[in-house]
Formats: sequence, structure tokens, C-alpha cells
Amino acid sequence: MDGNLCPFVILSAVLMYNDFLLSSAAFLEPFDLLYDNAVQAFHSSDHQSVVRYMEAALSSNREARRTRVRCRLKCQDQHSFDETFSDLRFFDVVLRRAACMNACIEAKLGTQSMHKVSDEVIQDFNRRIPYNYLQLAYQKLKMPEKAAAAAHTYFQANPEHVEMGQNLEQYKTQQGVEENHFVDQEARPHQQLFMRAVKFYDKRDYEEAVTLFEDALVEYYRADVECRALCQGPQKFEGHDHLRYRYSLHEVVSDHFTQVLHCEHECVRDLATRPGRLSPMENYLPLHYDYLQFAYFKVNRLEGALQCALTYLLFHKGDEFMTDNVEFYREILGHDGHPREEAKRYLTRHQLELDLLVMGSKIMGVDFSEGNYWSTTGGRDDSNRIPSGTDGWIEYVPITEKKNITVIVSQQLKEGGPLLYDSVELVQNSLDLNGTQRVLLDHVISEEECAELRNLAHAVTMAGDGYRGRMSPHTPNEKFEGATVLKTLQYGFEGRVPMSSARLFYDTSERVRRIVESYFMLNTTLHFSFTHLVCRTAITGQQEHRNDLSHPIHADNCLLDPDANECWKEPPAYTYRDYSALLYLNGDFEGGEFIFTEMDAKTVTASIKPKCGRLVGFSSGGENPHGVKAVTGGQRCAVALWFTLDPLYRELERLQADEVIQALETQSIWGQGLNINPKDEL
Repeated sequence: MDGNLCPFVILSAVLMYNDFLLSSAAFLEPFDLLYDNAVQAFHSSDHQSVVRYMEAALSSNREARRTRVRCRLKCQDQHSFDETFSDLRFFDVVLRRAACMNACIEAKLGTQSMHKVSDEVIQDFNRRIPYNYLQLAYQKLKMPEKAAAAAHTYFQANPEHVEMGQNLEQYKTQQGVEENHFVDQEARPHQQLFMRAVKFYDKRDYEEAVTLFEDALVEYYRADVECRALCQGPQKFEGHDHLRYRYSLHEVVSDHFTQVLHCEHECVRDLATRPGRLSPMENYLPLHYDYLQFAYFKVNRLEGALQCALTYLLFHKGDEFMTDNVEFYREILGHDGHPREEAKRYLTRHQLELDLLVMGSKIMGVDFSEGNYWSTTGGRDDSNRIPSGTDGWIEYVPITEKKNITVIVSQQLKEGGPLLYDSVELVQNSLDLNGTQRVLLDHVISEEECAELRNLAHAVTMAGDGYRGRMSPHTPNEKFEGATVLKTLQYGFEGRVPMSSARLFYDTSERVRRIVESYFMLNTTLHFSFTHLVCRTAITGQQEHRNDLSHPIHADNCLLDPDANECWKEPPAYTYRDYSALLYLNGDFEGGEFIFTEMDAKTVTASIKPKCGRLVGFSSGGENPHGVKAVTGGQRCAVALWFTLDPLYRELERLQADEVIQALETQSIWGQGLNINPKDEL
């Protein structure tokens, strides 16, 4: 019977394909052509056409994606594999699926070759570049509410874009623009629901949190199915010339299938990754069940709590804290429960997929390392099992009475070490500043030293940030000037400033480094990462109705994502920075307060008014978001320092400055020229 099947298989597939082509109606216009038309219209200042073409391009891109998902899933259901089949039966189903998908997709999109898009265009859409064009076009067309929505959508994937952040602040003050206009038009439903659920959880509205977490799970599994369906598209075979591909049939099938499996494997990371981020949210899917088990407990739905706790253990077998919770729920209920079926099915498929992927990778000669699959951003830390939405480090406390189930803050701070210098005075510690790893000190240097460093700043600082040559990198309403240690020493050697003043800058920075290292009780050397003498000056005539900051809220070693309540430790952030410090040289200006905030970048937890000799020091991570309020009058000067515990990331200019100082101290420099080659490591 199988021997007579092959001609009929091929004929039926061809006929089915032709039937679908003949019945196809209006086709979708390729989104890359629409995008190109929109860009050309933008350069011609035809803003009406920019909007028309760009909105059509975004719509076409969404529809093309939906069509591929819908057709692949439909054809997969229509042509499923039997439990037992021969080689010919297998290829019968493969051919029928292929014909079905091609016909289904082309009935809506037209010839698929028309919709092959370059990697550059795909990257632009992934980075949400079309919304930048739309924002500018809507702005020119006097449609601020639509411009605000486009700007907000773009900014979600590009939070480091300073200019767009400033535009958003301006839209908030414009007439006709309301809070509900700031909508992420590309929001992923499963992530949006999860974030909303966490916010209700944090507010202890557990009923609403349960509803939203459950909805988020539904959307997550739906998104997972769609992600896997999209993996069935064309694959790239790096290092292979397709036209000269000489492997056998089964090797070719194996290679392609392994590529698809790898794509499906990456769906876990993709679904847990926020727009514009490189790193996924830690432990993303299991966290839904973690949050749910506690929320169900708080609303006295112990059956649901037990079920979710058992489900969490499917992902993290033997987890000590959750195992204790399961035992507690069983004891109260008097019976056992079962994990949730959708998670069991999901994990069964995942394990089979993973086994096949490892096997396929070995055949292809690729080293595939599974790693910790659910803790997708690195090793899992059980002392931090519920991130982002809660304060401090959290762990579950196993107890025997229902009323005592709770969470506690368990982080132990290391601070309070010696201040090393008699004049230095502790003003506020972390507790006083409502945070962790923070300190405020006074009298680090004297009034005379402050005055000398301010005079030095006026002589050596240059317009811009002092190390990249950018003018006013944070706000156009202030002049920003800076200089490095090496530059001041070079000016001293050339006689353009007193060498004693340049040496004071060097020695002061070393004093700050020693104080920070000692106060935070670090058991290893703290190295300079960057040292900067900087002044911010309010520009006359540009201070009325200011609603921006002198320096926007940020963290020093990670990308702050207020909506996700996360800080992503990835480039372009300076991920190697561990501690930061600011030594103020004056207080005779208006505005300019240094502020710490919560992760939302809005809730101020501490505000510090600068003055001569005042030092604020803190750890550089997401636990310490901070910024500077607008300097609305006068000039604000400070020494800004960043430190690293990793000697590989020591500041190169600092090493050169050390050599200059050593040469000065040994008197070998007199009568010789200095070969100084400033090199910035940033």
C-alpha cells in the first residue's frame, strides 16, 4: 500500500496548493515597502504621508505575523501525525502540511517572496523605530495625544533615549494630553497583565492579583504557542552554502529540525524579556505560580494555594521554602493536591524538546549547554525568590500556624566602618536615607579646599561632558562642563593651573575612595572606574516652566526599567561599576538637589541638598536609583566618582595619573617633557 502512495501524495499536495492560489483574493501589501515609503515621505516633510504609510506598515507587519501563526496552527491540526507511521506516511503529512500552509498564507498575503524582509528592517521594527517617525510626524501635525502614544511606545523599548524621555515630559504638560494617552501600542498582553498583577500584589489587593495572574498565565501559554508556530519559518544555516549542501536527506531534515527546536527553546527567554532589554526577567513563568500560591492563601483559597505551590515545584523540584509551604497547606486541608495540568503538559513537551535538541546539536557538532533553564538570567538565588515588586530581600518563613505565614526582610547590610579622617562626620546612614548601602557624610574636605577645586574647575573644565565631548548630555537647559584627573595634571605640568590644585583633585578623589571602601566594610580593594570634576550651570532665559531634571533618574550599573520594576545589568550600562560617590564643592545655587527614588523612578525616598564638603556614597545597582533636580539658578560643582571591585575595569586615565604622581614624587619629572596620552575607557 505504501508503495503506491508517493505519486498520489505529491499530486494531492500540488492540486491543493493550486486550488488555494486560484481562490486567493486581495493581498496584503508588504510592510517593508510601506515602511520605505514612510521614511521617504519623512525626508520630504510630507507628514500626512508619513502617518499613512507608517501606520499601514505597522498594521501589515502585525497581520503578516498573525496570518503565519494562524495558518501554521490550522494546518498542524488538520494534518497531524499518527502514532505509528512509515517513512512515506511521515512525508505524506509533511507535504500536506507544507501545501496547506503555503496556500493558506498566500491566500492572505500573496506570493510569500513579496514578504521577504531584510534583517535591517526587521531590526528596525523590533527596536520600534517606526514609532519614533510617527511621534515626530504627529508632533508636526499638531496631534499631541497621538504623538504622546507613539513616543511612549518607542520609549518602552528604548528607555536610555534621553531626548524621547524629555519629549514625554513635555507632552504631559500639553493641553489635551491625558494620562490614558500614554499607552504602549506594542505591549505584550502576558507581560502587561503580569506587571499589573504584581502592582496589586504589592498593594495587598490579593483578590485582584489572583485574577490578573491567572489571566497572565492564559496569555503566556497562548503567546508560547504563537512563538513556537513562528519558529516553523525559514531557518538560517550559518556556514552552509545552501546550493552546495551535499548532506543526505535525513541529515538535512535533522539540521533544520534542530534549528527549529533551538528557536522554540528560545521562546522561554523571548516571552520573559521586556522590550528593548537583552536579559529576561528571572524565573518568569514559575513566579506566576509562586505569587499565586501566596495570594490564594491570603484570600483563604487554600486548594488553589496548594495547587500552585505543587506546580511551582514542577519547575524547581525540592525547593525548600515551597516544600515547607506545601506541607503546611496539606496539614491545614487534611489532604493532598495536584499540580496544574497546563504546566504539566508544558513541561513534558519542554523536556522532550530539550532531549531532542541536545541530540540534534551533537549530530550537528554544536555544543548546546542546557544551563539553568528557568533561572534564565543566571544562577537562582533562593533568598530573592520574589523580585521587583517587593522591598528588600525576601524569603518565605516556614511555620506551623496559618495566621503566621508571612515574608520577612532578611538582607544584612554591611556598613558603618571607620571614617578614617577626624574631620569627617556621619550625617545619615542607609536607614536614615530610606534605602540600602547609602551614606551621607559632611566635612570630607574644608571650605578652602572646596574653593580651590572650584577655581580649578573654572580653569580646566570644557563644555560638554568632559570625556565624550557631548554638549549638555542630560538637559538642554543647563551648561554641563567636566574634566578628568589626568587632564588637570596635564594642565598643571603645562603651568596653566597650579600643580598643587591638580594634586588636590587627585588626593581628594583618593580620600573619597578610602572612605567609601572603609565605611561599606569591603573586604577587597575598591578601584577607580571613572573620576570627573563637573559643573552644571543654569542657562539664563531657559528656566521658566522647566519640568525636566538636571540628570534623569537612573542607576549606575544597570538600565532602569520603571515599568517592569527591574534594572537590567547589560550594555550600554556600565555593569562593572560597584560603588558611586559625589563630593559637593558648593551649595550657593538654586535647585540641584540629589534624590534617591524607588524603582518606579517617581517616588522620592531621600533628598540631599549639596554643600561644600558633603559626600553621598552608595552602591551602584538598581537598589539605588537616583537623579538630580533641575539647577534653576547659579552653578553647581562636584567631584563625581565611580568605583569597581574588578581590577580589569580600572580607569586607564587613573593609572596614567598614578604614574604622573609617582614621577612628581621622585622628582624625575623636572626638566623633562611629559608624554601624556589621555585615553578614556568609557
